[in-house]
Amino acid sequence: MLHHPRLPHRTAGSQGTSPNGPVKRSERTIEHTDAASMSRGTTIGEDELVERRTRRRVARRLAVVAAAGAGTILAVALPVAATTGTATISAGSLAFASAPPNVSFSATLNGLDQTSSANEAVDVSDATGSGTGWNLTATSTTFTTGTKSLSTSATTLTGAPTDACDTGATCSLATNSISYPYALPAGTTAPTATKVYDAAANTGMGNQTVTPVWKLSVPANTFAGTYTSTWTISLVSGP
Repeated sequence: MLHHPRLPHRTAGSQGTSPNGPVKRSERTIEHTDAASMSRGTTIGEDELVERRTRRRVARRLAVVAAAGAGTILAVALPVAATTGTATISAGSLAFASAPPNVSFSATLNGLDQTSSANEAVDVSDATGSGTGWNLTATSTTFTTGTKSLSTSATTLTGAPTDACDTGATCSLATNSISYPYALPAGTTAPTATKVYDAAANTGMGNQTVTPVWKLSVPANTFAGTYTSTWTISLVSGP
């Protein structure tokens, strides 16, 4: 029967022998490696490995908390400051947007009394921003041709002029208080002008076109010819 020699039992902290003498074994001589240690060709103890892993876990948790904190910061309302806006609106003027046009009547004698009609588009611009209102006045000389003339009451308005805002103008249409029919004053010398149309206070602001439809009375006994008359149309502040 073969007998194997019994090897000596070794415990932590015991000493072994070697050809070169006794070898002391420590309780923590278990060697571990990590990727960084392997790349450097070094080894670390178990305690240090645990400590490194703990530091990594703490770092990851701090990163998560920081990311959540960043979202919270974005949700916080920014400071609000009161500011003042200023708009300076300067006044313009009251004027005709364009000169009132000439008025032309025409008729062919037929042995009967006739009435000829003609429109006159008067473009008013109230850019004062005052709401004062305005009025249109008119006067004229008698229609004449040579020594012949028409009646001083030949030209009339049978109804109120129309009024419309100009293109591109948000106007306030005039509130008119003139009564009709209206007779255009006429004489060898133009008489005092009278109101044809008006805009009450706080109306008539902005560009608008007032269009009266003039009527010229032509009696059957009128002499043929080209009659002329000088008209004066004025734009006056106030209704």
